[in-house]
Amino acid sequence: MENKYKNLQSRLQSLEGIAVAYSGGADSTFLLQVARNILADRVLAVTVVSPTFPSGEREAALEFTRRQGIEHHIIELDQFAVEGFADNRADRCYLCKRAYYPQMLSLAGEYGIITVADGSNADDEKDFRPGMRAVREWGVISPLQEAGLTKTEIRQLSRAMGLPSWDKRNESCLATRIPYGEKITPDKLKRVDGAEQYLRGLGFRQVRVRCHGETARIEVDAKERIRFDEQLMDEVHDFLRSLGFAYVTLDLRGYRTGSLNETLGFNI
Repeated sequence: MENKYKNLQSRLQSLEGIAVAYSGGADSTFLLQVARNILADRVLAVTVVSPTFPSGEREAALEFTRRQGIEHHIIELDQFAVEGFADNRADRCYLCKRAYYPQMLSLAGEYGIITVADGSNADDEKDFRPGMRAVREWGVISPLQEAGLTKTEIRQLSRAMGLPSWDKRNESCLATRIPYGEKITPDKLKRVDGAEQYLRGLGFRQVRVRCHGETARIEVDAKERIRFDEQLMDEVHDFLRSLGFAYVTLDLRGYRTGSLNETLGFNI
């Protein structure tokens, strides 16, 4: 792990400046902080805010960069204006990244920065990531992946650095809650976001609510499944029904990254 960390530092030291695609998650926060330590004020954080950006994440991201004194810009993206996005094909992520990376590169150029980086790590190579095609097309670099750093190693290094994100829950675009081929609508995104916020309010740390038509499929950490006694099941059912779901189910396997990719043959 230490050698990987040194390789990351060397990679960043070779750059004149960097704009980091910053979501506020563990990976991009770690990359942003290491870049800040090495490149000082030649670092720019850029966050894309859209209808699929989970509520609460924007302020958390802004708070971190304020504390660290990092220049931070927000790009507002209307994904429903991106052709093909709402159709929710398997290449949906590619369409979005193709839409906003040119904006990031343009913004970075205004600061004299020619390099844009994302927070992809070595574990991401094991999953279906169509957005990586846009990363390659636009010349965006993935320093954590290049260094071979895994999610676990990034969390360990983040903890040693005292970063508050070291144990932050995994988060992702809300569109990942809707099966490929099923139309994405603002109402579905609102229902999913509301359901997940509610469950987190009950103390569930890692949550996904997948929207299968009128059915909500709840994923929580495997160790937390036991919390669903009869009373809690009734309460959760009633609240999610109030959001517009007709049926509410609990996934017996529990949370796992990219569960909707399993239908594509990526059995993670």
